[in-house]
Amino acid sequence: MAQYDYLIVGAGLFGAVMARELTDDGRKCLVIDRRDHAGGNIYCENINGINVHRYGAHIFHTSKEKIWEYVNRFAKFNRYTNCPVANYKGEIYNLPFNMNTFNKMWGVITPDEAKEIIERQRAARKTDAPANLEEQAINLVGTDIYEKLVKGYTEKQWGRSCTELPPFIIKRLPVRFTYDNNYFNDTYQGIPIGGYNVLIDGLLEGIELRLDADFLKDRETLSALADKIIYTGPIDEFFGYCYGALEYRSVRFETEELPTENYQGNAVVNYTDGETPYTRIIEHKHFEFGHQATTVISREYSAEWKPGDEPYYPVNDDKNAALYEKYAALAADEGKILFGGRLGEYKYYDMDKVIESALEMADKLRAQQ
Repeated sequence: MAQYDYLIVGAGLFGAVMARELTDDGRKCLVIDRRDHAGGNIYCENINGINVHRYGAHIFHTSKEKIWEYVNRFAKFNRYTNCPVANYKGEIYNLPFNMNTFNKMWGVITPDEAKEIIERQRAARKTDAPANLEEQAINLVGTDIYEKLVKGYTEKQWGRSCTELPPFIIKRLPVRFTYDNNYFNDTYQGIPIGGYNVLIDGLLEGIELRLDADFLKDRETLSALADKIIYTGPIDEFFGYCYGALEYRSVRFETEELPTENYQGNAVVNYTDGETPYTRIIEHKHFEFGHQATTVISREYSAEWKPGDEPYYPVNDDKNAALYEKYAALAADEGKILFGGRLGEYKYYDMDKVIESALEMADKLRAQQ
Protein backbone atom coordinates (compact mmCIF):
# COMPACT_ATOMS: atom_id res chain seq x y z
CA MET A 1 0.00 0.00 0.00
CA ALA A 2 1.07 3.57 -0.66
CA GLN A 3 2.58 5.37 2.33
CA TYR A 4 1.26 8.80 1.31
CA ASP A 5 -1.88 10.24 -0.22
CA TYR A 6 0.15 12.69 -2.31
CA LEU A 7 3.71 12.91 -3.54
CA ILE A 8 4.47 16.52 -4.43
CA VAL A 9 7.41 16.87 -6.79
CA GLY A 10 8.96 20.28 -6.27
CA ALA A 11 9.24 22.35 -3.09
CA GLY A 12 8.72 25.69 -4.78
CA LEU A 13 5.83 28.01 -4.09
CA PHE A 14 3.22 25.97 -6.00
CA GLY A 15 4.26 22.70 -4.39
CA ALA A 16 4.45 24.22 -0.91
CA VAL A 17 0.95 25.72 -1.15
CA MET A 18 -0.44 22.42 -2.42
CA ALA A 19 1.25 20.55 0.42
CA ARG A 20 -0.17 22.96 2.99
CA GLU A 21 -3.70 22.80 1.63
CA LEU A 22 -3.78 19.03 1.26
CA THR A 23 -2.23 18.49 4.70
CA ASP A 24 -4.78 20.82 6.28
CA ASP A 25 -7.45 18.70 4.58
CA GLY A 26 -6.12 15.65 6.40
CA ARG A 27 -4.05 14.22 3.55
CA LYS A 28 -0.63 12.76 4.16
CA CYS A 29 1.93 14.41 1.87
CA LEU A 30 5.56 13.89 0.97
CA VAL A 31 7.33 16.80 -0.72
CA ILE A 32 10.54 16.18 -2.65
CA ASP A 33 12.94 18.43 -4.51
CA ARG A 34 16.07 17.68 -6.48
CA ARG A 35 17.79 20.79 -5.15
CA ASP A 36 19.46 20.92 -1.74
CA HIS A 37 16.93 23.46 -0.47
CA ALA A 38 13.20 24.16 -0.50
CA GLY A 39 11.63 27.28 -1.99
CA GLY A 40 12.37 26.88 -5.67
CA ASN A 41 13.42 30.16 -7.25
CA ILE A 42 12.31 32.28 -4.30
CA TYR A 43 14.94 30.69 -2.06
CA CYS A 44 17.11 33.15 -0.11
CA GLU A 45 20.69 32.56 1.01
CA ASN A 46 21.82 34.48 4.08
CA ILE A 47 25.21 36.15 3.62
CA ASN A 48 26.36 38.05 6.70
CA GLY A 49 22.82 38.97 7.67
CA ILE A 50 21.67 39.86 4.14
CA ASN A 51 18.97 37.70 2.56
CA VAL A 52 20.21 37.16 -0.97
CA HIS A 53 17.63 36.22 -3.62
CA ARG A 54 19.74 33.46 -5.16
CA TYR A 55 17.64 33.12 -8.31
CA GLY A 56 16.90 36.77 -8.98
CA ALA A 57 14.79 39.49 -7.43
CA HIS A 58 11.33 38.52 -6.22
CA ILE A 59 8.90 41.23 -5.07
CA PHE A 60 5.54 40.00 -3.88
CA HIS A 61 2.58 42.03 -5.16
CA THR A 62 -1.14 41.39 -5.59
CA SER A 63 -4.45 43.17 -5.72
CA LYS A 64 -6.34 40.21 -4.32
CA GLU A 65 -7.01 40.51 -0.62
CA LYS A 66 -7.52 36.76 -0.32
CA ILE A 67 -3.98 36.07 -1.58
CA TRP A 68 -2.45 38.79 0.60
CA GLU A 69 -4.18 37.44 3.69
CA TYR A 70 -3.06 33.92 2.77
CA VAL A 71 0.67 34.70 2.60
CA ASN A 72 0.46 36.78 5.77
CA ARG A 73 -0.66 33.65 7.62
CA PHE A 74 2.86 32.31 7.21
CA ALA A 75 5.11 35.37 7.14
CA LYS A 76 5.01 39.03 8.06
CA PHE A 77 5.67 41.33 5.11
CA ASN A 78 7.48 44.65 5.12
CA ARG A 79 6.46 47.76 3.17
CA TYR A 80 8.99 47.44 0.35
CA THR A 81 7.84 49.22 -2.83
CA ASN A 82 9.47 48.34 -6.13
CA CYS A 83 10.91 51.49 -7.70
CA PRO A 84 13.63 50.35 -10.13
CA VAL A 85 15.81 52.76 -12.04
CA ALA A 86 17.47 52.52 -15.43
CA ASN A 87 21.12 53.34 -16.08
CA TYR A 88 21.73 54.32 -19.70
CA LYS A 89 25.42 55.11 -20.14
CA GLY A 90 25.49 56.87 -16.78
CA GLU A 91 22.15 58.64 -17.21
CA ILE A 92 19.64 57.60 -14.54
CA TYR A 93 15.93 57.30 -15.37
CA ASN A 94 12.96 56.22 -13.27
CA LEU A 95 10.93 53.14 -14.17
CA PRO A 96 8.22 52.59 -15.18
CA PHE A 97 8.16 55.43 -17.69
CA ASN A 98 6.62 58.36 -15.85
CA MET A 99 6.90 62.13 -15.49
CA ASN A 100 10.21 61.81 -13.64
CA THR A 101 11.52 59.86 -16.66
CA PHE A 102 10.23 62.43 -19.14
CA ASN A 103 11.57 65.36 -17.14
CA LYS A 104 15.05 63.83 -17.11
CA MET A 105 14.90 62.95 -20.81
CA TRP A 106 13.36 66.14 -22.25
CA GLY A 107 13.16 68.68 -19.45
CA VAL A 108 9.36 68.76 -19.62
CA ILE A 109 7.28 69.64 -16.57
CA THR A 110 3.65 68.91 -17.46
CA PRO A 111 1.93 65.77 -18.75
CA ASP A 112 0.73 67.63 -21.84
CA GLU A 113 4.32 68.50 -22.76
CA ALA A 114 5.36 64.87 -22.41
CA LYS A 115 2.38 63.61 -24.40
CA GLU A 116 3.14 66.03 -27.21
CA ILE A 117 6.71 64.77 -27.62
CA ILE A 118 5.70 61.10 -27.45
CA GLU A 119 2.87 61.57 -29.95
CA ARG A 120 5.14 63.48 -32.35
CA GLN A 121 7.76 60.73 -32.25
CA ARG A 122 5.17 58.00 -32.62
CA ALA A 123 3.56 59.70 -35.62
CA ALA A 124 6.90 60.15 -37.38
CA ARG A 125 7.63 56.41 -37.31
CA LYS A 126 4.13 54.90 -37.02
CA THR A 127 3.62 51.48 -38.59
CA ASP A 128 0.06 50.27 -39.11
CA ALA A 129 1.05 46.61 -38.87
CA PRO A 130 4.27 46.30 -36.83
CA ALA A 131 6.43 43.49 -38.20
CA ASN A 132 8.83 43.32 -35.28
CA LEU A 133 9.38 44.42 -31.70
CA GLU A 134 11.19 47.62 -32.69
CA GLU A 135 8.26 48.86 -34.75
CA GLN A 136 5.80 47.88 -32.02
CA ALA A 137 7.77 49.66 -29.31
CA ILE A 138 8.13 52.87 -31.31
CA ASN A 139 4.39 52.77 -32.02
CA LEU A 140 3.85 52.73 -28.25
CA VAL A 141 6.44 55.14 -26.82
CA GLY A 142 8.30 56.89 -29.63
CA THR A 143 11.98 56.82 -30.55
CA ASP A 144 13.78 58.40 -27.56
CA ILE A 145 12.36 56.06 -24.92
CA TYR A 146 12.80 53.09 -27.23
CA GLU A 147 16.46 53.87 -28.02
CA LYS A 148 17.54 54.58 -24.44
CA LEU A 149 15.32 52.43 -22.26
CA VAL A 150 13.95 49.55 -24.36
CA LYS A 151 16.26 48.55 -27.19
CA GLY A 152 19.50 47.55 -25.46
CA TYR A 153 17.85 45.90 -22.47
CA THR A 154 15.46 43.88 -24.63
CA GLU A 155 18.17 42.71 -27.00
CA LYS A 156 20.29 41.52 -24.09
CA GLN A 157 17.30 39.82 -22.49
CA TRP A 158 16.34 37.88 -25.61
CA GLY A 159 19.77 37.50 -27.22
CA ARG A 160 18.75 38.89 -30.60
CA SER A 161 18.02 42.16 -32.36
CA CYS A 162 14.69 43.90 -31.74
CA THR A 163 14.12 43.79 -35.50
CA GLU A 164 14.28 39.98 -35.27
CA LEU A 165 11.90 39.70 -32.32
CA PRO A 166 8.14 39.34 -32.84
CA PRO A 167 6.00 42.36 -31.93
CA PHE A 168 3.78 40.44 -29.48
CA ILE A 169 6.59 40.35 -26.89
CA ILE A 170 5.81 44.00 -26.15
CA LYS A 171 2.04 44.18 -26.36
CA ARG A 172 2.11 47.32 -24.24
CA LEU A 173 4.62 49.46 -22.37
CA PRO A 174 3.46 51.15 -19.17
CA VAL A 175 3.49 54.94 -19.56
CA ARG A 176 2.33 57.09 -16.65
CA PHE A 177 1.81 60.81 -16.84
CA THR A 178 2.25 61.18 -13.08
CA TYR A 179 5.30 61.53 -10.84
CA ASP A 180 4.87 58.00 -9.48
CA ASN A 181 7.85 55.63 -9.38
CA ASN A 182 5.94 52.63 -7.97
CA TYR A 183 6.44 49.91 -10.58
CA PHE A 184 3.34 47.93 -9.65
CA ASN A 185 -0.24 49.13 -9.52
CA ASP A 186 -1.27 46.39 -7.11
CA THR A 187 -2.93 47.16 -3.79
CA TYR A 188 -0.54 45.04 -1.72
CA GLN A 189 3.25 44.79 -2.03
CA GLY A 190 6.18 43.76 0.12
CA ILE A 191 8.94 41.31 1.01
CA PRO A 192 8.69 38.72 3.82
CA ILE A 193 10.64 39.97 6.83
CA GLY A 194 13.52 37.54 7.11
CA GLY A 195 13.30 36.55 3.44
CA TYR A 196 11.18 34.13 1.45
CA ASN A 197 12.48 31.12 3.37
CA VAL A 198 10.24 32.23 6.24
CA LEU A 199 7.20 31.93 3.95
CA ILE A 200 8.22 28.52 2.58
CA ASP A 201 9.08 27.17 6.03
CA GLY A 202 5.67 28.28 7.27
CA LEU A 203 3.89 26.59 4.39
CA LEU A 204 5.81 23.34 4.87
CA GLU A 205 5.67 23.25 8.66
CA GLY A 206 4.96 19.72 9.88
CA ILE A 207 5.16 18.24 6.37
CA GLU A 208 7.76 15.64 5.40
CA LEU A 209 10.36 17.04 3.01
CA ARG A 210 13.13 15.18 1.19
CA LEU A 211 15.81 17.20 -0.59
CA ASP A 212 18.33 16.01 -3.20
CA ALA A 213 15.59 13.69 -4.45
CA ASP A 214 15.28 13.55 -8.24
CA PHE A 215 11.88 12.18 -9.22
CA LEU A 216 12.79 11.54 -12.85
CA LYS A 217 15.86 9.50 -11.89
CA ASP A 218 13.93 7.33 -9.43
CA ARG A 219 10.44 7.56 -10.89
CA GLU A 220 9.23 4.03 -10.27
CA THR A 221 10.24 3.88 -6.61
CA LEU A 222 9.00 7.35 -5.75
CA SER A 223 5.72 6.95 -7.66
CA ALA A 224 4.91 3.84 -5.66
CA LEU A 225 5.01 5.84 -2.42
CA ALA A 226 1.76 7.74 -3.05
CA ASP A 227 -1.72 7.32 -4.44
CA LYS A 228 -1.45 10.57 -6.43
CA ILE A 229 1.35 12.82 -7.65
CA ILE A 230 1.52 16.56 -8.16
CA TYR A 231 4.37 17.33 -10.53
CA THR A 232 5.77 20.88 -10.76
CA GLY A 233 8.87 20.25 -12.86
CA PRO A 234 9.27 20.88 -16.61
CA ILE A 235 6.48 19.10 -18.44
CA ASP A 236 8.62 18.33 -21.49
CA GLU A 237 11.36 16.79 -19.36
CA PHE A 238 8.76 14.56 -17.64
CA PHE A 239 7.93 13.07 -21.03
CA GLY A 240 11.57 12.71 -22.06
CA TYR A 241 11.38 15.60 -24.54
CA CYS A 242 9.58 13.20 -26.85
CA TYR A 243 8.24 16.06 -29.00
CA GLY A 244 11.33 18.22 -28.52
CA ALA A 245 12.32 20.74 -25.85
CA LEU A 246 10.21 23.76 -25.01
CA GLU A 247 12.23 26.95 -25.26
CA TYR A 248 13.17 29.18 -22.33
CA ARG A 249 15.48 32.04 -21.57
CA SER A 250 17.81 31.39 -18.69
CA VAL A 251 19.70 33.74 -16.36
CA ARG A 252 23.24 33.56 -15.01
CA PHE A 253 24.13 35.37 -11.79
CA GLU A 254 27.42 36.77 -10.57
CA THR A 255 27.03 37.45 -6.84
CA GLU A 256 29.64 39.09 -4.64
CA GLU A 257 29.91 40.70 -1.24
CA LEU A 258 31.44 44.18 -1.28
CA PRO A 259 33.12 46.08 1.57
CA THR A 260 30.73 49.02 1.38
CA GLU A 261 27.47 49.74 3.14
CA ASN A 262 25.60 50.96 0.06
CA TYR A 263 26.69 50.14 -3.51
CA GLN A 264 24.01 51.62 -5.76
CA GLY A 265 21.34 53.17 -3.54
CA ASN A 266 18.51 51.02 -4.90
CA ALA A 267 17.53 47.37 -4.93
CA VAL A 268 17.15 47.14 -8.72
CA VAL A 269 19.11 49.03 -11.38
CA ASN A 270 18.55 48.04 -15.02
CA TYR A 271 21.37 48.66 -17.50
CA THR A 272 19.59 49.56 -20.71
CA ASP A 273 22.51 50.23 -23.06
CA GLY A 274 23.69 47.49 -25.38
CA GLU A 275 27.35 47.63 -24.36
CA THR A 276 26.98 46.63 -20.69
CA PRO A 277 26.90 42.81 -20.77
CA TYR A 278 24.49 42.31 -17.86
CA THR A 279 20.85 43.34 -17.77
CA ARG A 280 20.67 44.57 -14.19
CA ILE A 281 22.31 44.67 -10.77
CA ILE A 282 20.40 43.66 -7.66
CA GLU A 283 21.53 44.99 -4.27
CA HIS A 284 19.75 42.61 -1.94
CA LYS A 285 19.92 44.45 1.39
CA HIS A 286 17.61 47.20 0.09
CA PHE A 287 14.70 44.73 -0.12
CA GLU A 288 14.67 44.66 3.68
CA PHE A 289 16.09 48.12 4.47
CA GLY A 290 19.34 46.61 5.75
CA HIS A 291 22.10 48.52 7.50
CA GLN A 292 24.82 45.87 7.48
CA ALA A 293 28.44 47.03 7.18
CA THR A 294 28.86 45.25 3.84
CA THR A 295 26.56 44.67 0.89
CA VAL A 296 25.83 41.87 -1.59
CA ILE A 297 25.11 42.48 -5.26
CA SER A 298 24.13 40.17 -8.11
CA ARG A 299 24.76 40.94 -11.76
CA GLU A 300 22.25 39.22 -14.04
CA TYR A 301 23.17 37.94 -17.49
CA SER A 302 20.47 36.67 -19.81
CA ALA A 303 21.35 33.46 -21.65
CA GLU A 304 19.99 30.95 -24.11
CA TRP A 305 18.57 27.92 -22.32
CA LYS A 306 19.61 24.34 -22.97
CA PRO A 307 18.66 21.14 -21.12
CA GLY A 308 20.50 21.11 -17.81
CA ASP A 309 20.23 24.88 -17.33
CA GLU A 310 17.66 26.46 -15.04
CA PRO A 311 14.63 27.48 -17.15
CA TYR A 312 13.36 30.95 -16.22
CA TYR A 313 11.24 32.62 -18.90
CA PRO A 314 9.14 30.59 -21.36
CA VAL A 315 9.33 31.69 -24.97
CA ASN A 316 5.59 31.98 -25.49
CA ASP A 317 5.46 32.16 -29.27
CA ASP A 318 3.16 30.18 -31.56
CA LYS A 319 5.68 27.37 -32.08
CA ASN A 320 6.16 26.74 -28.36
CA ALA A 321 2.45 27.12 -27.63
CA ALA A 322 1.69 24.36 -30.14
CA LEU A 323 4.45 22.19 -28.67
CA TYR A 324 3.15 22.69 -25.14
CA GLU A 325 -0.35 21.62 -26.22
CA LYS A 326 1.09 18.29 -27.34
CA TYR A 327 2.62 17.75 -23.92
CA ALA A 328 -0.55 18.94 -22.20
CA ALA A 329 -2.49 16.26 -24.09
CA LEU A 330 -0.10 13.62 -22.79
CA ALA A 331 -0.42 15.05 -19.28
CA ALA A 332 -4.20 14.79 -19.44
CA ASP A 333 -3.86 11.02 -19.88
CA GLU A 334 -1.65 10.59 -16.80
CA GLY A 335 -4.27 9.27 -14.43
CA LYS A 336 -2.64 9.71 -11.02
CA ILE A 337 -0.43 12.68 -11.94
CA LEU A 338 -1.42 16.36 -11.96
CA PHE A 339 0.82 19.05 -13.45
CA GLY A 340 1.07 22.56 -12.03
CA GLY A 341 3.27 25.61 -11.57
CA ARG A 342 5.26 27.64 -14.05
CA LEU A 343 7.24 24.67 -15.38
CA GLY A 344 4.42 22.15 -15.29
CA GLU A 345 2.14 24.56 -17.18
CA TYR A 346 4.81 26.37 -19.23
CA LYS A 347 3.65 29.80 -18.04
CA TYR A 348 5.35 32.85 -16.65
CA TYR A 349 3.65 33.26 -13.28
CA ASP A 350 3.97 36.10 -10.79
CA MET A 351 4.03 34.74 -7.26
CA ASP A 352 0.46 35.71 -6.45
CA LYS A 353 -0.73 33.91 -9.58
CA VAL A 354 1.23 30.79 -8.57
CA ILE A 355 -0.55 30.76 -5.22
CA GLU A 356 -3.93 31.39 -6.82
CA SER A 357 -3.39 28.54 -9.28
CA ALA A 358 -2.42 26.15 -6.46
CA LEU A 359 -5.45 27.13 -4.39
CA GLU A 360 -7.70 26.52 -7.40
CA MET A 361 -6.21 23.05 -7.89
CA ALA A 362 -6.69 22.30 -4.20
CA ASP A 363 -10.35 23.36 -4.46
CA LYS A 364 -10.86 21.04 -7.44
CA LEU A 365 -9.37 18.12 -5.52
CA ARG A 366 -11.67 18.83 -2.59
CA ALA A 367 -14.66 18.83 -4.91
CA GLN A 368 -13.68 15.37 -6.16
CA GLN A 369 -13.55 13.85 -2.67
